[in-house]
Amino acid sequence: MTAFNAAVVSVSDTRQAETDVSGDRLAALIGSIGAAVTHRQMATDDREPLAGVLAELCGRDDIDVIFTTGGTGLGPRDNTPEATLAVIEREAPGLAEAMRQTTAAITPTAILSRGVCGIRGRTLIVNLPGSPKAVEECFAAIEPVLGHALRQIAGVADH
Repeated sequence: MTAFNAAVVSVSDTRQAETDVSGDRLAALIGSIGAAVTHRQMATDDREPLAGVLAELCGRDDIDVIFTTGGTGLGPRDNTPEATLAVIEREAPGLAEAMRQTTAAITPTAILSRGVCGIRGRTLIVNLPGSPKAVEECFAAIEPVLGHALRQIAGVADH
């Protein structure tokens, strides 16, 4: 896998950085494949501020992919997909579909995830669920194609 730089944004109204188990797990998974976490932060479930965070991170040269964790369910405060859709220029639906398909075979409630994936400029945004187990399963579902996707976005890989 080609090394890449990632941001981890943990979306929650209740978690703090000290209790962000899913963000910690995601950062470890990113590191385990030779990539670097160049930015990490907590964000609330408020749609517009979250969209602002995502847009700002997409403008940074040291971030190739933004992974969000949390806020993808059916709850009234789960706004991560809407914030992402407000920011991206193109969707990458196959990534979200692969995550749901793979994880639904393990946990039937995985089909309730509304996470989306898409591209703004040269940055990929990937919405992951909020549980550490779901983070692991979803990351495993897309990890085999992640490097190729990022090279395509950067314009250095064929289709």
